Amino acid sequence: MAKEFNTTGCCNPARHYMVNIDDKLAKIRELVDKGLYFTINRARQFGKTTTMKMLLGKLSNIYQVYQISFETDADMFSSQEDFCRGLFAKLSKAAYIPQSQIEFWKSNHNCKTFEDLSDVITEFCLSQNKPVVLMIDEVDKSTDNQLFLHFLGMLRNKYLDRDTNGMNSTFHSVILAGVYDVKNLKLKIRSDEEQKYNSPWNIAVRFNVDMSLSAEGIKGMLDEYESDYHTGMDTKLIADEIRRMTSGYPVLVSYLCSLTHEELEGNWTIEGINKAAKYIIIGNNTLADDISKNLGNNKELKDFIYSISVNGETYTYNLTDEILKIADMYSYIKDVDGHVTIHNAIFEEIFHEYFSIRYQRENSGKISVTKSEYILSGKLNMEYIIERFKDLLEEEYRDEDAEFLERQGRLLFLCFLKPIINGTGYYYVEPQTRDNKRMDIVVNYAGEEFLIELKLWYGNKYERKGEDQVSEYANVRGLKKAYLITFSFLKKKVVQTVPEWKTVNGVDVYEGIIWAKRR
Repeated sequence: MAKEFNTTGCCNPARHYMVNIDDKLAKIRELVDKGLYFTINRARQFGKTTTMKMLLGKLSNIYQVYQISFETDADMFSSQEDFCRGLFAKLSKAAYIPQSQIEFWKSNHNCKTFEDLSDVITEFCLSQNKPVVLMIDEVDKSTDNQLFLHFLGMLRNKYLDRDTNGMNSTFHSVILAGVYDVKNLKLKIRSDEEQKYNSPWNIAVRFNVDMSLSAEGIKGMLDEYESDYHTGMDTKLIADEIRRMTSGYPVLVSYLCSLTHEELEGNWTIEGINKAAKYIIIGNNTLADDISKNLGNNKELKDFIYSISVNGETYTYNLTDEILKIADMYSYIKDVDGHVTIHNAIFEEIFHEYFSIRYQRENSGKISVTKSEYILSGKLNMEYIIERFKDLLEEEYRDEDAEFLERQGRLLFLCFLKPIINGTGYYYVEPQTRDNKRMDIVVNYAGEEFLIELKLWYGNKYERKGEDQVSEYANVRGLKKAYLITFSFLKKKVVQTVPEWKTVNGVDVYEGIIWAKRR
């Protein structure tokens, strides 16, 4: 059977094209060898279950490993006795255990309390000729249950007693896997259940293994695919583009590859990868659904993401702040040189899509675009787009507070641009050029590339600096033209009244200044 790119459930190297993660497994193995307890806490579909399955194979030659999940077992949380009975049932069904161990767990169904359970675990671990490792997947389904927290508290106490009772008096290592780090349960527990938060897992070490996929690893996967299909693709070029779009988020890598292979009939080009990204961004997948749900349910998180992705606000990366911690937990952000950055380019566009659609829905009629006006002989007329956008804002928003346009100007341009390029073109934001003063957008339409800088007016000196920046970046990208949209909020109108061309550093720059008089 031919291999495929997997986007649901656990990956299997015998059936799926996969990035080799042996280096990550080796680092996790080091934690186990040291007898540490930890949580593999990463966002949804970040490869946690696949990692646990493959880790099982790496550990089983030295350790007796039990991998279980409480995902679908609500009944076992009714009482301590039900929990003990359910746990023993799961342990007796774990893979790769000998018959004698199966019989041991089946024979202890009369265990009724966590004190009884503690004694049984000690008895079992001392009787084994291999150290015992316990892995529990999908712990998010259980972490708001007091019985599960009590169970973790028992494991914590047994861990702390190892110096007295011996390393083999309990599990050598315990590995939990889920979105939430159990040490941070307060992020999940509802306000009316705050009393449940009791740090039952404070003996766990920080899990700092990088689970993202490297460009080199993605290339190795594509090389295997190429040896099967002989498409002629440049695997390094495509791997670098996939890494740029996803920052190595595992399921996004698989989505792009699967869509390119199936929906785009093997169009393994930069254009093909970007088209595949559009399929993800429009929202027919669980990650986009989760983003919409999480932003809709948490206004503080939504406002925080908006301030970064649209307004380019900068924040120090410090997870003592609860909202930053939540955004990091969902992998919406990452640390780049000590500053908060959106995790990947696809998430960036999903955020833009989320905010722009809601703005358009709530302000129906203010931004109405007829696509045909801006397309000449199949080519995008960017000069006219900027001219009409300037006219629209100065006509439609002339009575609005300037502070509104200062906050929403960039979003309004994306709302104006998207219906014009949809279907034929796409855009993305260059993260390294974005801050609260400027944002560079790269638009590709019918194979032609346009560089647009959006910025705020801070005087003539800064304006010249902006012209230099956009022209220099255009030179880096090999473009002869660039576009500059400046929002001015001065009391007196800036001299320029209509967009005009300038030549800066050998690049033709078309600039439109939008004036919103501050009251």
